[in-house]
Amino acid sequence: MELIRSFSVDHTRIIPGIFTSRVDHLGEYLVTTYDVRLKRPNREPVLDVAAMHSLEHLVATYLRNDPARKDEVIYWGPMGCLTGFYLILKGSRAPQEIYDLILGAFRSVEEAKEVPGTAPENCGYYRMHNLDMAKWYAREFATYLAANAQNPEIFFYPETARPVTGGGQDFYDS
Repeated sequence: MELIRSFSVDHTRIIPGIFTSRVDHLGEYLVTTYDVRLKRPNREPVLDVAAMHSLEHLVATYLRNDPARKDEVIYWGPMGCLTGFYLILKGSRAPQEIYDLILGAFRSVEEAKEVPGTAPENCGYYRMHNLDMAKWYAREFATYLAANAQNPEIFFYPETARPVTGGGQDFYDS
């Protein structure tokens, strides 16, 4: 079985940033999944679940209301490992091309007075939100992105090589 791309990323070397996870051709459409990584996997504590839930609501609302990109947004949601989010957009562009959009989204969290969509009718677990912690994480990530805008490592995955057997097959496929 082929190892999926996200498992080919060296999680011991990845740093926070915006990365292209995959580009898919879905019929006549091209869609890109971006990895918006806030924490270093296996080296930093993961995001607080309630704060992550609030960031999901806040950033999704921002993205789906951005005049230039709202029609391109397919999905914004948390990673299972709680170190970041996935953003799926129509089309394909380099992570550097969505840098301003992501930076603006995280900076917008600081201005939030409440988390949108948190009534029982609107949210699957409306009691699990933490706006103050969401603001803290958003400020931390936005500051980091701004300080590292010229650092190419925040835009390119560190790849990991798959072991190869003596017969030339990928180890996991042999």
